[in-house]
Amino acid sequence: MRRNIAAEKFLNNGSADQNNQWSLEFIENLDNQHEFLVEFDAAGNIVKSRGFNRKLWSKIDKKGVSNFKSDSQFYSTKFFEKDGRRYIIGASAENYFYTHHLAYLRNLLIISLILGILFILVVSVFMKRSFLKPILTMMKEVQQIGSENLHKRLDEVKYKGELKDLASTFNNMLTRLETSFETQKNFISNASHELNTPLTSIIGQADLALSKERSKEDYQKTLLKIISSAEHLEKKTKALLLLARTGFVSNSSSFSPVRIDQIIMDAELTIKAINDKFRIVTDFDLLPDDSMRLKINGNAILLQLALSNIISNACKYSSNRTAYIALGALDNKVFILIKDEGIGIPSEDLEHIYDPYFRASNTDGIDGYGIGLPLARNIIKLHEGTLKVKSSVGKGTTVEIELPTYLKF
Repeated sequence: MRRNIAAEKFLNNGSADQNNQWSLEFIENLDNQHEFLVEFDAAGNIVKSRGFNRKLWSKIDKKGVSNFKSDSQFYSTKFFEKDGRRYIIGASAENYFYTHHLAYLRNLLIISLILGILFILVVSVFMKRSFLKPILTMMKEVQQIGSENLHKRLDEVKYKGELKDLASTFNNMLTRLETSFETQKNFISNASHELNTPLTSIIGQADLALSKERSKEDYQKTLLKIISSAEHLEKKTKALLLLARTGFVSNSSSFSPVRIDQIIMDAELTIKAINDKFRIVTDFDLLPDDSMRLKINGNAILLQLALSNIISNACKYSSNRTAYIALGALDNKVFILIKDEGIGIPSEDLEHIYDPYFRASNTDGIDGYGIGLPLARNIIKLHEGTLKVKSSVGKGTTVEIELPTYLKF
């Protein structure tokens, strides 16, 4: 419309017809609006121009209509021919919306992008701290654990979800490492302590046989007892070597399904053979109807070794030389309670009872080396079980053992 009005003005000596004049009155003026005229010859060379920037000549269609943009100006041109002369008449104006509003939108988008990035960075830092805080806490706890304090554990209550599982796994690994360190470090002491009993039995039987002349049958019986003690000594030696070699790592080749009630009875026989004054009272009232619930996966020699130590301690530290044993099963666990009515353990000594060679302050005059209970705990841990001790001075001590069953019910 503006281009046509401009053509009317230029071609009619500066005046537009009535229709175009009315249109011009009602059309909104644009920013930086102006009209131009170019007269050119048949060769396309400019003869004269009015209000035209000759740099735009190459963009104009010399025989039709052109619409194009240069910088911030929009142009519309059209070819006219009058009285044998060729004209290009056009109009141009600045698009205020494009120039200013679009620039405003561009700036707004840039600012929004920058603010969005800053917001994301702030949120990311906050979320990073929030998510990494428990991990950093765990790392600090882990860094405080070394070979000298393997008894420390991560506080699993602090963590949730996968981090709690990770803390539990790490604690299990620490338990294995601690047991392995202790077992290998105390192997000589454990061996000396545990091999002393069968050796004493062998020596005693040999001395008894040599104390006077005996019949051929008596010598044979004595030799059979010595052979039995020697075989027991061999099994115990192999078990101790296995314990030292494997530490806490369960070895499927050395483990097999065993009945825990049978192991307890074997331990009773071993203890009574050592000291016939020791009494053992076993309560089987809590036994399950299904005997399979008493089966665990383990090493019978090591388990017998652990239970023998605990039961003999119960007898040794009791004035009546009696240990009370209860056995039961619940869900996927086997429970063993070993109780005595002896001297008990002072509360200040309870935290040290698993330290090798430690003996309670009230055990003066009673033989012992402070090795049996630490060894028993390591064996129970080897079988993925737990051992807890509760004691009261003058009232006695209770040892609670929990072991996982071989089959899951």
